[in-house]
Amino acid sequence: MSELLAPFFEASVRLGVPLALAALGETITERSGVINIGLEGSIIAGAFAGALGALAWGAPGGAIAGLMAGGVAAAVFAFFALGLGADQIITGTAVTIGGLGLTAAAYETRFGPTGTALSLPTLDPLPVPLLAELPLLGRALFAQPVTAYAAYLLAPVLWWYLQRTAWGLELRAVGEEPCAAEAAGVAVVRTRVFATLFGGAMGGLAGVHLSLAHTATFAEGMSAGRGFIALAVVVLGRWNPLGVVAAALLFGAASALQFSLQALGLNLPYQLFLALPYLLALLALAGWVGRTRAPAALGQPWPAGR
Repeated sequence: MSELLAPFFEASVRLGVPLALAALGETITERSGVINIGLEGSIIAGAFAGALGALAWGAPGGAIAGLMAGGVAAAVFAFFALGLGADQIITGTAVTIGGLGLTAAAYETRFGPTGTALSLPTLDPLPVPLLAELPLLGRALFAQPVTAYAAYLLAPVLWWYLQRTAWGLELRAVGEEPCAAEAAGVAVVRTRVFATLFGGAMGGLAGVHLSLAHTATFAEGMSAGRGFIALAVVVLGRWNPLGVVAAALLFGAASALQFSLQALGLNLPYQLFLALPYLLALLALAGWVGRTRAPAALGQPWPAGR
């Protein structure tokens, strides 16, 4: 049994980490009252910039480049949605389409019309002594690249930031009652911009994990809808960083389960297995997996009526 479960748990964590990274960033963004549908654009930008950066400066340089690229994509969203008051959903959709299109065009320009199978420097697993030797979950949790440990550490840090610091209180106030927050002296737009940039940078880091840790290559459209699934992860995690990481691992397990079920040779259409994580996403967004309450000002423009 352990021979079957251990690989399943490893695959669950491997597939859940990019969702966790992107969703943790989006949690901070949404707690400020902004919903960034363009998160998918940050992920693919981070994956592409991470690949180019790794080719030029090695894996650490690629990680920095990918993180910055995700932030740039979020900055474009923030300029139009927060600076000019454009609709957040439409702007985010445009950023996603633009990110997918620009990375595909840049990839073909750099590596030819048919593309090239890249072999990239990778973020290698860093086993934690003793913990990596634990049965079943040891290698799954503690023999991971640095991006996975970043997700582990950021979850409690961001929870503490939101619940125990004055800055976290201001962020939550902006997402719940921006008028009251402004009356208390909080810079609403500035807070939302910083939260959006952080969310985009985390999306870029999720893309870095995809290209430098998960696949060791880049392919057009390799984000494969993870930005949208990360939005569902935030809902399922109830806008709580600790719950978000748990929800991301649950989605990772759903993705890993599709491969395990296909390996069993069941006489069912493989498309049914591919749909598992997306079905879970739909259930989360429909509110069928427990009742949730979003930040009261989520998606609302500021100033009101703009």
